[in-house]
Amino acid sequence: MKKFLLGFGVLLAAVIGTLYFSPNALISTVRFIERQVAGVSDQQITVDGISIQYYEGGPADAETILMIHGFGANRDNWLYFARPFTDRYHVVALDLPGFGESDKPEVSYDVGAQTARVQAFTRALGLKKIHLVGNSMGGHIAALYAARYPDQVLSVALLDNAGVTSTQKSEMFRRIENGEANPLVVRKPEDFQAVMDFVFVNPPSLPESLKRHFAEQSMANSAHYDTIFTQLRDRYVPLEPELPKIQAPTLLLWGEQDRVLDVSSIEVMKPLLKKPSVVIMKDCGHAPMIERPEETARHYQAFLDANPS
Repeated sequence: MKKFLLGFGVLLAAVIGTLYFSPNALISTVRFIERQVAGVSDQQITVDGISIQYYEGGPADAETILMIHGFGANRDNWLYFARPFTDRYHVVALDLPGFGESDKPEVSYDVGAQTARVQAFTRALGLKKIHLVGNSMGGHIAALYAARYPDQVLSVALLDNAGVTSTQKSEMFRRIENGEANPLVVRKPEDFQAVMDFVFVNPPSLPESLKRHFAEQSMANSAHYDTIFTQLRDRYVPLEPELPKIQAPTLLLWGEQDRVLDVSSIEVMKPLLKKPSVVIMKDCGHAPMIERPEETARHYQAFLDANPS
């Protein structure tokens, strides 16, 4: 028995040591656990020659919730938020082309092109009617999808979405107009924590080894992200003329302290929507589904319950 306990202790120490000193192993382990808890599995499909990675979970015959991440992000953003929904809904969260583990071909990544790709993705999966949830750039895409394909959308939830000229200019756009670098792009190691502090009021706690790893990944993609951000601005699609075309109930959920996209965007959007609901989360930043996933999920479930299909 003593030999077994000693052997187990050595093995456990080796595993912990490996995870601590190997960020890739630690990330893989954490993602595996988070997927299990959220009730989703890793999937892949090729659509129009582009390989798209996505998470899928929940009953296949239930109503589908499609989750669309923002700029510089990936499908992992939705794992904690998705947990309460996979018992009742068919949940899909994709890596948009150009992001995460999906292909990154040399094509345009403006929201119009990405909206068409998301629609091709849903068609390839055989999804007829969907609930859409999008954050930031993903919210811009979700709103445009709901406007262009209204017969396919049961509801749409826009979390701190882009695409609207707010009555108060956000700090991010004030900085960019003053000639400063995009505060969402990591160019040197210390930028990673600066991005976290900019996006969140209370940033998630991460080990230093993971911070360094994520910083290196982001730095490797910085030129790619700069190109995409330039395309988003040069081929900008304003939502103001599109919002009245949305037929589905629409949730506008915002972090009140969002420094990326100002909460005053709601003042512009609400009068243009046929069936708006509004939630403003105090002491919360640009990504409520990461910063306060359980609370955000409760607000979203209340919206779905109030607007049955």
